Amino acid sequence: MPLSKLNDEQYLAATTNFGHNLIIASAGTGKTSTIVARIAYLLKQDIQPEKIMLLTFTNKASKEMIKRLEKFFDKSITKRILAGTFHSVAYSLLKQENKDILLKQSSELKILLKSIYEKRTFSHLSDIKPYQSSYLYDVYSLFQNKAFMQEFYYWFCQNYEEQSIYAEIYEDILKEYEEEKKRFNYVDFNDLLIHLKELIKNKKFEFDEILVDEYQDTNALQSSLIEAFLSKSLFCVGDYDQSIYAFNGADINIIGGFKERFKDAKIFSLNKNYRSSRSILALANKVILNNERLYPKELIVTRDDEFKAPTLLKFEDLIEQYQNIAKMILTSGVSLEEIAVIFRNNSSADGIEIALKEQGIACVRKGSASFFESLEVKAFCSFLSLIVNPKDIMAFIHLISYSKGVGGVLAKEIFDSLLKLGHGNLIKGFLKPDKNINLSTSVRKSYDLGLFSDFNELANENRFDLESEFNHHPVLKLSKITKECALNLERLYLFLKNTQEQKHAIEIIHLICKNSFFLEICERLANKRATNKDGQIDLLRKKENLEKIDAKIFILKDLAKKYSDIYKYYNFLALGSNEMNNGKGVNLLSIHASKGLEFDLVFVIDLAQGRFPNQKLISMGGSLEEERRLFYVAVTRAKNILYLSYAKYDKNKKTSFTPSCFLFEAGLCKD
Repeated sequence: MPLSKLNDEQYLAATTNFGHNLIIASAGTGKTSTIVARIAYLLKQDIQPEKIMLLTFTNKASKEMIKRLEKFFDKSITKRILAGTFHSVAYSLLKQENKDILLKQSSELKILLKSIYEKRTFSHLSDIKPYQSSYLYDVYSLFQNKAFMQEFYYWFCQNYEEQSIYAEIYEDILKEYEEEKKRFNYVDFNDLLIHLKELIKNKKFEFDEILVDEYQDTNALQSSLIEAFLSKSLFCVGDYDQSIYAFNGADINIIGGFKERFKDAKIFSLNKNYRSSRSILALANKVILNNERLYPKELIVTRDDEFKAPTLLKFEDLIEQYQNIAKMILTSGVSLEEIAVIFRNNSSADGIEIALKEQGIACVRKGSASFFESLEVKAFCSFLSLIVNPKDIMAFIHLISYSKGVGGVLAKEIFDSLLKLGHGNLIKGFLKPDKNINLSTSVRKSYDLGLFSDFNELANENRFDLESEFNHHPVLKLSKITKECALNLERLYLFLKNTQEQKHAIEIIHLICKNSFFLEICERLANKRATNKDGQIDLLRKKENLEKIDAKIFILKDLAKKYSDIYKYYNFLALGSNEMNNGKGVNLLSIHASKGLEFDLVFVIDLAQGRFPNQKLISMGGSLEEERRLFYVAVTRAKNILYLSYAKYDKNKKTSFTPSCFLFEAGLCKD
């Protein structure tokens, strides 16, 4: 039985009496084993399985726990336990009452809201633009999760004062939106919890015990739902030191105020860590003690073996940091799947991903998009491909489709025309077109009763008044080409023309980076990423996004210095995405993605003040305490060997760094 394998702390918690029980489960202390043992204990006490509810934050977690129980209980018993995420459990219970409810994704319901929104007239004489319907949907979702007990009108006016002139219209839109959802039996994920809470008022769902995993990550709506059930017993498991989801609405005061909400509360602590070495735990304890202690606890080592103490690695430059860590991994002797590089910022992951690729080391990146998958890097590679592989139609379509009004069909027609003009050679078609070629093509058009042929009409190629000799290029005769498309074709023409005299990779890279078309693509991507859901561009976010794009370009330029052959450089980039993300290799993880995982060897990188802790996020409403909890989560992923690193200088931004305050708190740096 699961109980026989528990330590004294776990056993005491798993066998406690009914009541309001909070189990503080520190990192690596056997949280899952304790929850499984608790359910086994309840079943052995003749508690009916259908009287047990298990709430987790992922379906994977609940399935794992039920699977463990099946080693000791027949499936006919375990399948009767109501287990799953808050939303899946709510959906199951609501379906029992109303089989006609239809769960809809937010993207679908935004369309419904938009159809209602567009019937309204915002006639106020004001320079303030009303929110777009998609942004109103998100504001309403936030309201439902955080302030569902209040009236929307007053909550909105209090939190969005500038938009309060439209509050009455918004409220009316949302009222009709709710009526329409009700008419069609539509619900979204928020509705599942809200409707279940309403249902509980009129119908009793009787549970002897509700178990909640990752209790520190609950928000106000989830917490109110748990308590609305009025079950005989609560068994909540969590760790306030691992509460790192404030940006998603998690409220640390829910776990912190457990004793105040429940006067009969019993608090249990699981302090015996089975994961990490003594020195790693000592470092984790030393740093996290700088946060306020909501409940007393201290990680205790249980392992007898010992590895070397956590090591601080100092480097002069960011790229030097990534390259040296990649070399250390190459010679570590540790299985790649048992190695993790954990980062606070996505820019850190870009550097380490490239460095690993240079060493031929496979990796898997989670918690952020791969460097090679970013749209600016894809655009960069498409420019390169026009040089090294002129028959790459997808590279051409990818680039020219950034022109407004140009889709795949027209892009392909332009490509085919350029090939025709160059007798099968795209570059020749751009630079030395055969003007005797007739671009009129027979087009088959289908109608209900058959097919017939028509011809594309050709226009005057001089109609765009372009500044260069490209103004007379025969491809511009294609009538569907717009002014913007013509301008971008001219930019590609000038790029290809200038590259004909260049042989070294770095020279071609510089031509891409100063090409006005590429710069415009980067500008457009920055604008898109900085556009709020109300349709306005956040200029500060745009500046930050341009800096991130510039950082990627800096990496591409720096990498090109090692390649005199443009073909080898392109192959490195083209193969990067496939080789790096094949499902196996070194784990590149954001701290949030690393939660719950463990590895033999861990590198926590870029521990520089301002980067980690992230000063920007702190200034936007975060806190040093949450950043410290992130540090705690990162270092406690390590079982045997832990390296912490930082660099003193960033060549790209020409910025100097000092060590993170957490390194001083850990005793690895001295004042």
